[in-house]
Amino acid sequence: MKLLLIHANYMEYEVKKATKIAEKIDEDQKSKSIEEPLVVFTAVEKGDDEDVVDKAVKEIRDTAEKVGAKRVVIYPYAHLSSNLSSPDLAVKLLKLMEAKLLDFEVYRAPFGWYKAFRISCKGHPLSELSREIKSDKESAKEDKELTQALKDEEKVKSFWYILHAGKLYNINEFDFSEYPKLKKFADYEMSKRRAVDRTPPHVELMRRLQIADYEDASDSGHMRYYPKGRLIKSLLEDFVTRKCIEYGAMEVETPIMYSREHPTLRRYLERFPARQYIIKGDKREFFLRFAACFGQFLMCSDAVITYKNLPLKIYELTRYSFRKEQRGELVGLRRLRAFTMPDMHTLTKDMEQAKNEFINQYRLSVETLRAIGLNPEDYEVAIRITRDFYEENREFINSISNILGKPILIEMWDRRFFYFVLKFEFNFVDALDKASALSTVQIDVENAERYDISYVGEDGKKRRPYILHCSASGAIERCIYALLEKAHIDMENGKLPMLPVWLSPVQVRIIPVSEKFLGYAVNIAERMNASLIRVDVDDRDETLGKKIRDASTEWIPYIAVVGEKEVEKRKLAVTIRSESTLKSQKKTEMSVEELIERIRVECGNMPFKPLPLPLKLSERPSFR
Repeated sequence: MKLLLIHANYMEYEVKKATKIAEKIDEDQKSKSIEEPLVVFTAVEKGDDEDVVDKAVKEIRDTAEKVGAKRVVIYPYAHLSSNLSSPDLAVKLLKLMEAKLLDFEVYRAPFGWYKAFRISCKGHPLSELSREIKSDKESAKEDKELTQALKDEEKVKSFWYILHAGKLYNINEFDFSEYPKLKKFADYEMSKRRAVDRTPPHVELMRRLQIADYEDASDSGHMRYYPKGRLIKSLLEDFVTRKCIEYGAMEVETPIMYSREHPTLRRYLERFPARQYIIKGDKREFFLRFAACFGQFLMCSDAVITYKNLPLKIYELTRYSFRKEQRGELVGLRRLRAFTMPDMHTLTKDMEQAKNEFINQYRLSVETLRAIGLNPEDYEVAIRITRDFYEENREFINSISNILGKPILIEMWDRRFFYFVLKFEFNFVDALDKASALSTVQIDVENAERYDISYVGEDGKKRRPYILHCSASGAIERCIYALLEKAHIDMENGKLPMLPVWLSPVQVRIIPVSEKFLGYAVNIAERMNASLIRVDVDDRDETLGKKIRDASTEWIPYIAVVGEKEVEKRKLAVTIRSESTLKSQKKTEMSVEELIERIRVECGNMPFKPLPLPLKLSERPSFR
């Protein structure tokens, strides 16, 4: 169960419309106005029971006593979770919660109705709180699933610094006044609080743009992708794969499940900080991979490798990797249980070669994100490192920070908890001040020994390589999340939101001013689609103004209107989104050939896929 507790000056709500799961209510339940309440926004989740209700009631009582609230409003709020219970169970538990709070003046908003509400939060330190309530059974089950690395992660003692211009600052001594986003990132990392209290903006955007949505018939953290979303996702997959192959990686494919009893894998599971999906076979238990390490390391263990082959790079785009992330952390595309991870591993002959590859892959990651549409100013850099490795490699670490010339967060450990001694991450800080890792590279000093991976040195003797784990972009879904959150932040700053043109599902929309010009518009669209430009035609029976507004709402980069004048002049009246603002639109006349050339230059050599939907809007389904 998820709770968001708001101590308010007042709370008002009014029932608007019943859904198909709405509970029956009396007339006096349709609207309420409550003064000085503790408002408890509540999401009942799968697995919740009376034990959870008792714990939730205790949390509500404790909070009400601390803030001095005599009135409690229980407000069903499904948006707090993607793992909702059945409607029947939800209503049953909400009614039970109401009954157990009858010593308060308690109000319960109707379940399953669309409602309008107004609330005034008091704004004191305890006026906004969130809680995640689990049953004893669920908590015990989750504890059993934890690897040793996850348990170590909870106990690890971190020392925090900022590295800037070759100087290491204690985090409390650094002046963040010119780096507000770095301050937000540092606060987030040090708090280690990953749960989300509010729905981040990209969730509404991914739905409105018909990119993706939750799949209620699957487990939490598994998404469905509509045609536009599948196009964006596949373009990103192709691009990152191409970048890694151009970098010198050999593409492979490995299984998505492995035996829990395999002696090498069993030891590795305990060293990797991830929760596992377990499935039962005929005679054995298997786990779904949470990275490509397993298959790639087993492959390298069986290979014959010499010093001449190093550095040796192998790559796989894992669709999917599976991590049983905690439910309170699952939200939209930011953190998932099934995700697509470009995973490259590099075998190096010694630490000097490993460090050289680390720098090269750092630069590769910068290039990859920039091409995707995420520039260095869009993310913050973190380095996780053991103190010994830092002391022995100060100049090397300083050289990393000099690449982007911006201060970076350092998390330092007095001893090594995991399989790596050094790791960097590029972290996107979203509209809710939550950070999410994109690109990452690690130097692994354990797994060559564990998997019996060796190479033959120049002296003919077997040696153990160091292994780099690299994801040049991070999870593909998280790149989409970052692009959508960045677009929302642009909107907040008065800019028109948009995706990079090469990723836009529709790059040009042609709008005929009347049916008379429909054939002409379709002819142009077909010509442009044949020229590897994604173009559609709005042939709906709508006004010209509405068609233009709808195209803008879809973030279409180029909107081309055709009418009598355009046909005569053999030109298009084009609105260019990237040069427009919320207050004014950039309009110009262009020939079809000029528009094609402009888009070709803008997209460069990025991957292309054809229009993912019917050419005419009238022939399309709506996935909203």
